[in-house]
Amino acid sequence: MNKLHIGSDHAGFVLKQGLIEQLRASYDIVDHGPVSEESVDYPDYAHPVARAVQEDGVLGILICGSANGVAMTANKYAGIRAAICWKTEIAALARQHNDANVLCIPARFVSEEEAKQITQTFLNTPFEGGRHANRVNKIACL
Repeated sequence: MNKLHIGSDHAGFVLKQGLIEQLRASYDIVDHGPVSEESVDYPDYAHPVARAVQEDGVLGILICGSANGVAMTANKYAGIRAAICWKTEIAALARQHNDANVLCIPARFVSEEEAKQITQTFLNTPFEGGRHANRVNKIACL
């Protein structure tokens, strides 16, 4: 069973719990928190997910109100390509063209059903490679 790292802030907590419930049958879920809807700071959860994805070479999911904070935090890590996705088409392109390895979902702008569809698209779409590989290889800072 593939490992999957997930985390959120308080705004994404309920959505995170719903995704975990859906994904538990197919993935070994590592929940990096939080454990309630009590107000928290998103970097405290985005950093562990990004580090774990970097170390394990697997995919991750981060959720916050707009997805901007968790994406900015995760993208500080070498090799992390965190993509904000609010539609399935964007999730597919993030994987196909950008080899995104962390899905960032804006909890305040998608329903739980939309988030589940976005997540399934992200997890089931492979990187196309080819001409896109050269572009992805240019992302890292020199």
